[in-house]
Amino acid sequence: MNAAELDALLRQFLVDGKLSKAERTALTAWVQSNVASDAHRAVARSRVFDAARNAVADPQAAQVLTFLEDVLKVIVPTQPGGSAVEPAAVVAFSPGDACLGMIVSRLSTCRTSADLCIFTITDDRIADAILSAHKRGVKVRIVTDNDKSEDLGSDIPKFLAARIPLLVDRTPFHMHHKFAIFDGTRLLNGSYNWTRGAARDNMENLVDTGDPKLIAPFQREFDAIWTKLS
Repeated sequence: MNAAELDALLRQFLVDGKLSKAERTALTAWVQSNVASDAHRAVARSRVFDAARNAVADPQAAQVLTFLEDVLKVIVPTQPGGSAVEPAAVVAFSPGDACLGMIVSRLSTCRTSADLCIFTITDDRIADAILSAHKRGVKVRIVTDNDKSEDLGSDIPKFLAARIPLLVDRTPFHMHHKFAIFDGTRLLNGSYNWTRGAARDNMENLVDTGDPKLIAPFQREFDAIWTKLS
């Protein structure tokens, strides 16, 4: 899913605040080429609202857009049947964009919290989704490795500049976890590093689960690390 291409189209469309016939055709073509699942559709819808919020200067108008987005999730869910039913667990592998799409989808659709315990973050597509979540009021917390935070291309400076709460491991060893908890109800965990290389080249895996028996110990681990590093 080429989310950056969608963002570029939306910026172009928002110049005059209207969706012309030609623009509708271009958007339809993008959807046909990029939206292959309900998760993709949810990400696209979230980015549309993010683009609209970024285009308005009035905070009250931005709040109304957030209200509209939340209402539409109830009235027009991403899955048929009246409500968006989450699968118990989903597995993705790389190379390819399946793991990336899973991460961006969770970041784009979470509403209250995102606890990210990630060894390294260098993929700007993921960084943009993190920053967007923070901007719309999601409580984001990041734990990462001190050595990797200083790598060329690290997105950690962006998060610090945005004043996202972030802690780094200062031991001689590595904080090598790669897991994230969203709204306390979904867990992403696996070997997948949040880098472009992981999507493009590496053989990696990522599991997305809503199993409370798995989420609870991971949340305890995150909280313990956060307390230790604070």
